[in-house]
Amino acid sequence: MQPLAGKVALVTGGSRGIGAAIARKLAEDGADVALTYVNSEAQAQRVAAAVQAHGRRGLALRADSADPDAVAAAVERTVAELGRLDILVNNAGIFAYGPYEDVGRGDFERMIAINVQAPFVAAQAASRHLREGGRIITIGSCLGERVGAPGMTLYALSKFAVVGLSKGLAQDLGPRGITANVVQPGPIDTDMNPADGEGAEHQRRGLPLGRYGEPEDVAAMVAHLAGPGGRYVTGAVLSVDGGFSA
Repeated sequence: MQPLAGKVALVTGGSRGIGAAIARKLAEDGADVALTYVNSEAQAQRVAAAVQAHGRRGLALRADSADPDAVAAAVERTVAELGRLDILVNNAGIFAYGPYEDVGRGDFERMIAINVQAPFVAAQAASRHLREGGRIITIGSCLGERVGAPGMTLYALSKFAVVGLSKGLAQDLGPRGITANVVQPGPIDTDMNPADGEGAEHQRRGLPLGRYGEPEDVAAMVAHLAGPGGRYVTGAVLSVDGGFSA
């Protein structure tokens, strides 16, 4: 069964980690998938090849999420080359950690550009193409629900912002039959936050399930929202965090 057969998805930051798992899962469920990357062309092409291995069209697009023109252009190229757009997954993001007093203006501007402005721009560009039944899914963070330690003010700010963005989009686009939701991962075993990395044991102690999640856990939630099961879910914030926010 392929609940997304005939659909086209765009996954930003889809060359590795959670984004790559999402791209593969959407293709497994029948969607053609475009994905953006910044530097990892070889990795992006491998994900596109994995999409194609499911018998779907895969398209890797270089687009720096810090550049709003590049973000909007990626949406337009997806439509031009794959013929339509049904699902936007705002996944690209960066993480920064450190004392609040040391955050510079450049740090602030880059974080907001990638984690907040890019999802806004992508959603605005996508909304011109999405039809009834369209989906906008933004990957937030459990730190947008609960900030468990000092040093993460800037990152948490950016992830709180996408909750407001998605709730607003739910109101603005709901009359057109388009949903907008946030998926908030907790500690997920990726190269950004490896399960054997520094601080991993501390994070594990805060998880009722006692372990890190896998990128595929997040991808499964995204696929559910993108498919028929998500048709009446909008403006929601859904945690995939092993109980971190409990």
